[in-house]
Amino acid sequence: MTRERVAAVSELEPDTAKRVVVGGAPIALVKDSAGEIHAIGDTCTHGDISLSEGFVEDDTLECWAHGSKFSLLSGTPLSLPAYEPVPVYVVEIDGDDVYIDPSNTKDVTNA
Repeated sequence: MTRERVAAVSELEPDTAKRVVVGGAPIALVKDSAGEIHAIGDTCTHGDISLSEGFVEDDTLECWAHGSKFSLLSGTPLSLPAYEPVPVYVVEIDGDDVYIDPSNTKDVTNA
């Protein structure tokens, strides 16, 4: 699969998430308080809940329904009830454009 433009950097607000769908994969696109842009799977592994409707704090995204927090760096759940990670996607920035290739996930074994 090839990368797709999903947003402009300038339209992303700090500490917010935006749901995008790339190649059929729902992805939470997040700009953290430091201005870093992250992309993780948008579906909470505890339930079929969109994570992009949740709360961004530092380098985590919290599911609004049950409170599980996921690391934006590794996709690892940091609190229960979720215990399975979500995928983390490579984000490419080209000028003001944000690109994601849904087949290009990060190796987060050491994150």
